[in-house]
Amino acid sequence: MNVLSCSINTLKGLYDISGVEVGQHFYWQIGSFQVHGQVLITSWVVIAILLGSATIAVRNPQTIPTGGQNFFEYVLEFIRDVSKTQIGEEYGPWVPFIGTMFLFIFVSIGRELFYLGKS
Repeated sequence: MNVLSCSINTLKGLYDISGVEVGQHFYWQIGSFQVHGQVLITSWVVIAILLGSATIAVRNPQTIPTGGQNFFEYVLEFIRDVSKTQIGEEYGPWVPFIGTMFLFIFVSIGRELFYLGKS
């Protein structure tokens, strides 16, 4: 396994990620911890996409939803239905956790498929 290591303390470390080839792994040393660079960057990009889209979609809620608000309400209903089907009548406390996992995985897969289509 090829390991590419650099320090997070330099801006050059952020640019080194573009030189990573297939089969190599990019690690940052933060104090005494070793962090997988690609996973960290991808996770924060997914978090930014989810927070940004949710903020834009629901910043002006309507009684009759349109556009982004309608989409997010559909996703919430879908997650509630899946939770109720799998867990049963006590599904309520689990909806935020299951929703977070579902959206994070869904956007992560979508982002990877988007980049696969570009290559």
